[in-house]
Amino acid sequence: MDETNRGLDTSAQTAPRPTLKTIAYMTGLGITTVSRALKDAPDIGADTKARVQLVARQIGYQPNRAGVRLRTGKTNVISLILSLEEEVMGLTSPIVIGISEVLRDTPYHLVVTPYSASGDSFAPVRYVLETGAADGIILSRTEPRDARIALMMERNFPFATHGRTDMGFAHPFHDFDNEHFAYEAVCRLAALGRRRILLLEPPPHLTFHRHMRAGFDRAIAEKGLEAVPFSAADIDDSLVTIRAAFEARLRQPNLPDGIVSSSAASAIAVIAALESAGLQLGRQIDMVSKVPSDVLGWLRPQVITIHEDIRLAGRELAKAVLGRIAGRPVETLQSLSFSGGGGQSGQPSGIDER
Repeated sequence: MDETNRGLDTSAQTAPRPTLKTIAYMTGLGITTVSRALKDAPDIGADTKARVQLVARQIGYQPNRAGVRLRTGKTNVISLILSLEEEVMGLTSPIVIGISEVLRDTPYHLVVTPYSASGDSFAPVRYVLETGAADGIILSRTEPRDARIALMMERNFPFATHGRTDMGFAHPFHDFDNEHFAYEAVCRLAALGRRRILLLEPPPHLTFHRHMRAGFDRAIAEKGLEAVPFSAADIDDSLVTIRAAFEARLRQPNLPDGIVSSSAASAIAVIAALESAGLQLGRQIDMVSKVPSDVLGWLRPQVITIHEDIRLAGRELAKAVLGRIAGRPVETLQSLSFSGGGGQSGQPSGIDER
């Protein structure tokens, strides 16, 4: 025996992969019965299904995806297409967890495909459509007139989007009510006596920029406040860029006394700029920020936070894309959520596309 292999247990390396035949042998059932039990066929009894599924879990059975695709034409894959900017903002992990919670009890597996906003955002969608790499797509960061969505609609390909569009047709989505967020944020600053409010916005090409701007402008008008212009940076810029832009703004006249930040990561850069200028949150200036977790509040409790439940968004998006694969009406696969504070988001409510 080769010295390098002496004493090593190679059984794990040579053990055959569990198959339907393995489960059939262990349960005393026929292979066809086992197969149908794993597919939750209605003609198989509940006790039989439970026994088969228990054995499958215990031995680590996984369907051969290549074989499934040959037999059914399905991949049992959902493709989540995310921009790298979402990782910077801390959104990737909770949305993946939420989607996985829904897919856990289905045959579907999640594949995450990242892309950079500075690159070709169309390429991941085109790849899935041209290669048949997935049965459905979850897409984030939508634009009002989104060519990726138009293509999936043209191909009749199941998808759901994290965000809405303005394209004249309905499609599955889940969205956070950014218009309500911006309106609520300004109202809270006004209640603290703040009069000159600055909005750190999303990039103008994204749909939720329109929603956030609409809520901000409406609250400014209703409360008789002054909107302080700021266009030197948006939340897609690096934290270094955002901090430098705010430091430059703070050296100019007509300083804001209230800030609305549309992302927690960007709020950290703003806080660094404020502290560098000798300004204290809660004294000369107040800030409201949208956050995906409680971390910002732990670090700077002076910041007023409004929670966006990204894990909830993941669950809703997974249910929407599975519903579309199953042929459910689009109008039943749309939801909008909002949280009034730092706690859990309210449950999503179905709405019409707008």
